[in-house]
Amino acid sequence: MFGKNLFKTALAASGSFFIAATPATHPGLTASSIANGSCPGDSVVKERTHRVGTNGFCSCLPELSPEQLEKAPRVNIPTQAERFVESYLRQNRYGLERIRARSAPYFSVIEKVFSGYELPLELKYLAVIESRLNSTVVSPAGAVGLWQFMPASARTFGLRTGGVDERKNSHKSSVAAARYLLYLYRMFDDWLLTVASYNSGPAPVLSAIRRSGSRDYWQLERFLPLETRTHVRKFIATHYFFEGHGSLVTMTRSETTSHFRDVDEFIRALQPADSLKTQKVIAAAHN
Repeated sequence: MFGKNLFKTALAASGSFFIAATPATHPGLTASSIANGSCPGDSVVKERTHRVGTNGFCSCLPELSPEQLEKAPRVNIPTQAERFVESYLRQNRYGLERIRARSAPYFSVIEKVFSGYELPLELKYLAVIESRLNSTVVSPAGAVGLWQFMPASARTFGLRTGGVDERKNSHKSSVAAARYLLYLYRMFDDWLLTVASYNSGPAPVLSAIRRSGSRDYWQLERFLPLETRTHVRKFIATHYFFEGHGSLVTMTRSETTSHFRDVDEFIRALQPADSLKTQKVIAAAHN
């Protein structure tokens, strides 16, 4: 849920941030390129794309034998969140199963909107955490709809709250959520920090960065409000419930860069074996 003073505090705190502390961007790892699955331009794999498939492996991997697949890089549960994820799924499996049973129409709307904004589709699981996919729910603090917009932040991102409350409109509120998520990602250049700031607003995350001296979520987490720390871990757990594995939005920036590097090196290591196989095929054809 958005903080009550989201933009009064956060925009003031972030005004100079864009100028003085805009994060360095890894080549090929812009908001658009990550959302689209673009890989970092390595000469071996520059025509490939990095997407996490249904088995938790990058879709840029070639067809692999079972033995090779065992060694392939996979997005796993962050070690810092393992115990929370296990406990959360054990305690909430029944509720999550019920949400999954009625999720299709909501996810269809969200995915269409997020695709248009070039956002990772897995961010749709934020709506599960925010509202349990209830488009009419109203929180005690006054947040409304799938994405739990407070009145001020709703109006900032183009939603009407008087008369017909557009926060209850699944499509329009998802458009507003997409715009807000892009705003946050352009500020932090990191999906876990984006997920955290969706809950708390940017100001507490900026404060945690300053106090910890780090932009790594797991290094600055202890400086965030308890509600925000729990929110991020719930998001990771819910992602694993629906997908069975992680993706780009469950990793920090450094973890993402490391994963891309591991995938590239794994593919590169396959090249000699592929070349040898090709040579044997050619040799056999000539005999």
